Amino acid sequence: MSISTFESLQNFITEKMRMSHIYQPVMLMTILRNNGKASIEQIAKQFLINDQSQIEYYSKITTTMPAKVLEKNHSLIHKSGNDYLLNNFNSLSEDQKNILIDLCQQKLNAYINKRGDAIFNHRKKSSGYISGTLRYDILKEAKFRCELCGISADKKALEVDHIVPRNNGGSDDINNLQALCYSCNAMKRDRDNTDFRRVADCYYHREENCLFCEIPTERIIEENELAYVIRDGFPVTNLHSLIIPKRHIASYFDLGKSEVNACNRLLEETKVKIQAVDNMITGFNVGINIGEDAGQTIFHCHIHLIPRRKNDIENPKGGVRGVIPEKQKY
Repeated sequence: MSISTFESLQNFITEKMRMSHIYQPVMLMTILRNNGKASIEQIAKQFLINDQSQIEYYSKITTTMPAKVLEKNHSLIHKSGNDYLLNNFNSLSEDQKNILIDLCQQKLNAYINKRGDAIFNHRKKSSGYISGTLRYDILKEAKFRCELCGISADKKALEVDHIVPRNNGGSDDINNLQALCYSCNAMKRDRDNTDFRRVADCYYHREENCLFCEIPTERIIEENELAYVIRDGFPVTNLHSLIIPKRHIASYFDLGKSEVNACNRLLEETKVKIQAVDNMITGFNVGINIGEDAGQTIFHCHIHLIPRRKNDIENPKGGVRGVIPEKQKY
């Protein structure tokens, strides 16, 4: 490679390359690594390797489909951390390994020949091209969050979804496009034409002068996209915690499904962490006050997680029935 070619490429990469996706550097790297020449298929495979949404998709497939069959149903493999190991692999000779690989390849070839393109129809995207500029505009409009579940782009890859699927006559017009994370988009597929673009807006609603809408950040122990955890300011027991949706909403029953899921995840995580720091905990009370007559004093939904320890009261029988004292014992 001449100096001028090197300098030209170096200058382009460092100064002139403007990126709307991963494609330019991946394509150049692929050509450079293949002695200055790479086929369309070779380049496309590298795009696939570097596409995090595809990796997430097939990671999910790995753990839920083939691994379940091979591990639980037939005891051929086992999981160790993030790896799958073939049982008794070291007992196989090189010839035996190659024979088994060939047998797998024969099975694969026969299946592909029988099923053809139908095998991957579920992963085919729109045949229309969504430009990098348009994709950026869609994600920017969504504040780089999934329009349905609210997760941010730095935590899960976002995709541009056709509200009315192309298979049902939907266009590539910006008004028919929305940002969904890989998981929400995979669940939606082509089954409906629900417009989620305004669903996520409600997650940002805050109420002025609400204690839980204006909670100091230093009090927050854990949080996710839609909820957070603090210790109760007037704890019933040590490590008494509150799981609170970020949106200002009074009743648990008015939470969206994604908010309920977010709260439940934090509830479980907080329970595990509390038990890890206090081995005297033998139980929990989980409770929600909904409405003034049920004892609610802060009208921003919050879930109490109250650790219990043996003999912390004389007779704990009845638990949450104690909200009406004379009904606790039965």
